[in-house]
Amino acid sequence: MSYVKVMLIGGPNHLPTERRFLTVAPGCEKIKLPFGSGYEHFLHRGERTRVDGQELPVFTWIMRTAIAE
Repeated sequence: MSYVKVMLIGGPNHLPTERRFLTVAPGCEKIKLPFGSGYEHFLHRGERTRVDGQELPVFTWIMRTAIAE
């Protein structure tokens, strides 16, 4: 299976730049990213952007949830 590089936008300002680029399975629509004491949730709404000459799907932050203990 091939994977797709994506870009995450929105969410906490202190989310490091290197965490804003992920490789996911094709067709992925939601991402649940562990960060700090919770999860940042991102959703793909069809948007794309060009980064370093490569067109990437954009996942936009939609919410944060706490890690259950």
